[in-house]
Amino acid sequence: MNGNAPADVVAQPVTHAPARPGVRLLGELLVDHSLITPAQLAEALLQQSASGKRLGALLVELGALDERKLAETLAEQLGLRVVDLRQEVPQPEAIALVPESLARSLNAVPIRATEAGLEIAMADPSDQKALDQLKAAAGRPLILMVASLSDVKRAVDNSYRALAGIETHVQAFQATETSRRLEQPLQQAVSEDAPVVKVVNLVITQGLRDRASDIHIEPQDDRLRVRYRIDGALHDVLALPAQMGAAFISRIKIMAAMNIVERQRPQDGQIAMEIDGRALDIRVATTPTIWGEKAVLRLLDKSRSLYKLNDLGMSFDVHTAFSKLVRSPFGMVICAGPTGSGKTTTLYATLSEVNDSERNIMTIEDPVEYIFPSINQIQIKEQAGMTFAGGLKSILRQDPDVILVGECRDVETTRIAVQSALTGHFVMTSIHATDSASALHRFLDMGIESFLIASSVIGVVGQRLVRRICSECRVQYWPSAEELAFYEEAGGEFKVDWYQGEGCNFCAHTGFQDRIGVYELLRITEEMKNLIVKDATHDEIRRLAVAQGMKPLRDEAIRLVHDDVTTINEVLRSIYIL
Repeated sequence: MNGNAPADVVAQPVTHAPARPGVRLLGELLVDHSLITPAQLAEALLQQSASGKRLGALLVELGALDERKLAETLAEQLGLRVVDLRQEVPQPEAIALVPESLARSLNAVPIRATEAGLEIAMADPSDQKALDQLKAAAGRPLILMVASLSDVKRAVDNSYRALAGIETHVQAFQATETSRRLEQPLQQAVSEDAPVVKVVNLVITQGLRDRASDIHIEPQDDRLRVRYRIDGALHDVLALPAQMGAAFISRIKIMAAMNIVERQRPQDGQIAMEIDGRALDIRVATTPTIWGEKAVLRLLDKSRSLYKLNDLGMSFDVHTAFSKLVRSPFGMVICAGPTGSGKTTTLYATLSEVNDSERNIMTIEDPVEYIFPSINQIQIKEQAGMTFAGGLKSILRQDPDVILVGECRDVETTRIAVQSALTGHFVMTSIHATDSASALHRFLDMGIESFLIASSVIGVVGQRLVRRICSECRVQYWPSAEELAFYEEAGGEFKVDWYQGEGCNFCAHTGFQDRIGVYELLRITEEMKNLIVKDATHDEIRRLAVAQGMKPLRDEAIRLVHDDVTTINEVLRSIYIL
């Protein structure tokens, strides 16, 4: 990133930048501004000579420098302007001048087309080769601006919408549809060049770019509704013609190797594909409704980095106690919560905590969401006879130290997991329940004897996910009287300043971006074991847990409100507060 500003592109609307002799090196500027130390610069230069990477990118990679500080310093070095892509909305006319593939490969996003040239934001405006390609593609002079790499990538995702050209394919589908016979949607769904195939691919591509965890395809009386679940909330994205429903669902079922003729029974399947260079695993579930088959696609981005246990959002006390629990040589730890509450993420973070070469760790999952190179993972394949119960029995013959059971779905699996914990193995699993106390009652409902639960379970983590306030558009506000009353009733500490997101390009104007976990930890003490054996009620178990130090989900969520991580409204929306 060192060097002079390019001579054929400018920061202001003129055709050539004035010559700027004696431009200082980027490393010198960063040290002068106390953004990095001389030692950090020396280390980065050493690594640069070996890797060939650019200095700024290396410093960010090493954690020595913030991306936005790098962009500001680079702009100062080259005499360019910094652009705030959180608020700056690229114009469609400008976006049309640069192909999406070029914008992605060169990390550049067009902002607006003016008489003087094309305003374009780049993470590295000193790359002359990239500038030549952009100038040739745009066919006009470039007016350069600087933005951080992650901001540019997000702006490219937001600007080059996969769904932008979907209307053309929908019209092509309607033009070729001459009848509603059964064969027609099947033919449309099989042909790789068919419009419906392209529509399905575009819907999935945009879902991944928008960070959707699920895509809902819902037939209705007059339309086929497409919704994305982003950060736990559903958003309407697209309305397709109702007659497209059968072909759309058939295409998804073909991709997932499901039975396309069977339309009256629920089915499950799985799709593996690559989008924008990222490996994607998709779980597909279909079910019949009065208007046709509905499908839900759970998107699992294989390129996502694994969370560490201390990055999940646990308070210091919960994290400390949980870390001790998961180092037990035997016993069972349960993650409890509703669908989409982050149970699997917590289990994987726990696996990375206990993973070492001295232990034989085995998992049985449906599906395997993350690949651990040093862990033996088993994928459920019911068609081949590999079920949770059968797989768990085989694991016990493999001399395991730690066993992860993806989910206790049935009595047989749960009973084998409990027996494994009683016979000297450490077992981790998840179960659908409203909170930690109700997870124990779920085991009782399955027919597991209370004395076995008391002897095998050593801890239960109840959890939820709440949306984080977007850090890019956080502003002060004053809560309503109802919100303040709830906050005070929940025991929230006094606050002067309150924050919420006002909405920006990076959070799709929702005011929230990403989510954080809210946890409660119920430890099985001797007193708790006595209660369980006596078949105590849910309230009795919960009261004892709180008396012994458990902070309920609501209290933990209120702590996040006090720390300006989330809002009162989000707690009311997401947390079970009774």
